[in-house]
Amino acid sequence: MSTQEEKKMNDEELNTTAAQEAAETMETPENTENVEQPAEQEEPLSEVDQLKLQLAEAEAKNAELQDKYLRQAAEFDNYRKRTIKEKAELIKSAAEKLMVAELPIVDDMDRALENMEKGMDADACIEGFKLIVHKFKNILTQNGLEKIETDGQEFDTDYHEAIALIPAPSEELKGKILDCVQPGYKLGDKVIRHAKVAVGQ
Repeated sequence: MSTQEEKKMNDEELNTTAAQEAAETMETPENTENVEQPAEQEEPLSEVDQLKLQLAEAEAKNAELQDKYLRQAAEFDNYRKRTIKEKAELIKSAAEKLMVAELPIVDDMDRALENMEKGMDADACIEGFKLIVHKFKNILTQNGLEKIETDGQEFDTDYHEAIALIPAPSEELKGKILDCVQPGYKLGDKVIRHAKVAVGQ
């Protein structure tokens, strides 16, 4: 190989080495620190994707409302059943209380019948029967039963039922009750039977 060819090869090697060094210098972190990376931009949702998102939100809201409705319906149904049960128990308890209170009256009537069968005199039987009736009415009064007053009272359709109109003996008695055919009763504030009366006209 000639001297000129050797020189040419050495020059090519130097150029190659210089190019490699320059490339390495450009890739060092010192040079790449100041290089701005392009910001990634989020692509806007398409109209279909927006509708899908809105649909998913609506379905979630609908499921929440349906669950709330079902819970409230179940709570109301439980409340209704509990109220019906409590009402039935209250009626049963009230009836039982009244029956227990009337048992002594039943005992008195049994004893009165036994005495009458043994030939007890009429006056004693009448007195015994009056006591039983008085005791029975007291028990009813204690349980809220009240007799509707009729003697000399003004006729009132809320409490009285007129079954007859008769001439009034005087002007003051017109429109007033002159006779009671069947007494009426109230249980508390509720009329359970109207008094059947004759009214003066």
